Parts: sequence; C-alpha cells; structure tokens
Amino acid sequence: MKNQPIWAIVPTALALILSAPGVARSNDPTIEVGATLKTDPIALQGQSGGSVSTKDCGYISSKANHLVKITQRNDYLRFSITGGGQPTLLIEGPKDRFCAIADPTSGENPEISGVWLPGTYRIYVGDRAGGQHNYTFSISSRKSS
Repeated sequence: MKNQPIWAIVPTALALILSAPGVARSNDPTIEVGATLKTDPIALQGQSGGSVSTKDCGYISSKANHLVKITQRNDYLRFSITGGGQPTLLIEGPKDRFCAIADPTSGENPEISGVWLPGTYRIYVGDRAGGQHNYTFSISSRKSS
C-alpha cells in the first residue's frame, strides 16, 4: 500500500471531525447594521433554548445564537422572536443587558426596540421552560403598529 500524500488525508480528516455529533459550529456570520438596514426585515432561523439558566430570562445556550455588530448609531431597531414554546430574547451589549419574555396569555412574542448605539450585541434565544424549539429572529427598522 502506497503512502497517501498529507494534502489528500487532511481534508478528509477535517470533514470527519466537523461532521461528528456534538461539535459546535455556526454558519451564521456576524450581522452588520449601519444607520439603516439594507434589507428590512432581516430574518434568521435557529433553535431556542439551552442548558444555561439565566435566572431571569430562561434557559439559553452557552454560545450566542447571533451576533449583531452595529457600526453607527441607529435611531430605531426592533429585535423580535417568533417561535414555539416559551421563547425569551436576551441581548447583551457593550454597556447593557436586555431581556424580553413571551406573554403566554396574550400570545405576544418577545421583542426589544429603541435606539441602538455602535457595538457588538450578543443575541441569545432562550426558552423559559428549558425546551428547544425552532424560531425566527427578526431585525426591523419599521415601528410596529
């Protein structure tokens, strides 16, 4: 049996490692937002919940579901979650931390809106009961009516 060149083995080994169960990986790049949105709304899919209890904002994963980098002051943005279970939205920014929880009696989904200053914001989509559900995370500059 001939020896395989290393350049032929490494890609195969890397593919096997990355496809193994339990390997953390993310295909969501950081979302960059300036003073206005190029696409409105921006919508991303994911799975809520995790094993980390926040005490006030449900159970989240140890790694942020999304990163939003705001490059310029934005006078109005609305971050919202729609999905199953009891979704929560936790945003950790350079100076503040915000939490919104779905209201099961009214059916309203969690959302946080207002003026956003430049910085990187870590977005966690949790679940109050610790479940895991599909969700849609939206960013919009339109004010809800």
